[in-house]
Amino acid sequence: MKISNTVIKAITAHAQREMPHEACGYLVGDETMVHYHYEMTNLDKAADHFSMDPNEQFAAVKDMREQGTTLLAVYHSHPETPSRPSEEDIRLAYDPNISHVIISLADPENITIKSFKICKGNVSLEEIEIVEG
Repeated sequence: MKISNTVIKAITAHAQREMPHEACGYLVGDETMVHYHYEMTNLDKAADHFSMDPNEQFAAVKDMREQGTTLLAVYHSHPETPSRPSEEDIRLAYDPNISHVIISLADPENITIKSFKICKGNVSLEEIEIVEG
């Protein structure tokens, strides 16, 4: 997955702002690269799970359609744990075609971002290429 460095900086800042809770949102673009993100409200206000605001989700999908972009990934942060899917993340992964990008803030000096594909409970690491843009 290719993600612009601008988006990486923005979702990292979002994760930091939401501490100690998980941040969440969508990553969108075209078939070649993530160009934009939509920040969502974590209605759960929890450090170990998230629920996106349905009104924000509908607004984002409507905007994606109008812009001609595609949902490529769901992102969220792990304030206290590594950047790997939790059991809940795996259980709730509903679409095997989208990626799951996880930002770990467990070590503030070494923030890690990883992407995963999840299909029927099987998790595979997906390479992230950060590009100018």
